[in-house]
Amino acid sequence: MVMAPTRELAMQIEVEAKKFSNTCKLSTLAIYGGVPRGEQARRLREGVEILIATPGRLLDFLDTNTTNLKRCTFLVLDEADRMLDMGFEKDIRKIVKQIPHPER
Repeated sequence: MVMAPTRELAMQIEVEAKKFSNTCKLSTLAIYGGVPRGEQARRLREGVEILIATPGRLLDFLDTNTTNLKRCTFLVLDEADRMLDMGFEKDIRKIVKQIPHPER
């Protein structure tokens, strides 16, 4: 999973991830606010190998049990300093706590 502070960055990361994920037959999905949740929720339920997410939308889906982080093996915080500057520390901590302890 890659967490990014903004929708724009999440979309850019998805474009780059798709360049290699299609070759490796890995599914990718970017979830972010500002668009309807329905399609994102449907794709999450189907399962993805690479998830790119903004903290707010990810928490929305975690809080509604649309997805979970039980299979998350890697977490990348892209522009972590910016996320902290934007006040996402509490959200990041809440998300990290949902990753199974052995993987943390």
